[in-house]
Amino acid sequence: MRLSRYEFEKLVSKALEELPKKFRDRLENVVVVVEDDPPEEVLRGLGVKSPLHLLGLYQGVPLKHRGIRYGNVLPDRIVIYQRPIEATARTQGEVIRQIRRTVMHEVGHYFGLAETDLREIEGDK
Repeated sequence: MRLSRYEFEKLVSKALEELPKKFRDRLENVVVVVEDDPPEEVLRGLGVKSPLHLLGLYQGVPLKHRGIRYGNVLPDRIVIYQRPIEATARTQGEVIRQIRRTVMHEVGHYFGLAETDLREIEGDK
């Protein structure tokens, strides 16, 4: 399934808008961007062998670790990788579901949840 960048970005925006208000209202100093594929150096740094295995990435200081000295810093980033998500899906509905799941997962990291916590919440134990 292949979408234009514009269509894909609209789906990411919609997924962000559909976050529960209590989470959406607490998102501060974070930008969400769409990129085609994860860079090789990111894959190596995370120990991920295939670019198709990384659908999104949170880069920054999780909210629960921001102390009194946090400030005057560049925004955290959530990157959603378009091609790996599209590669997991055969229909637009599957793309939408995977975008929502990936956005929620990366927002979970923003709030300080660890990978193991997120997998348990998502039912992937």
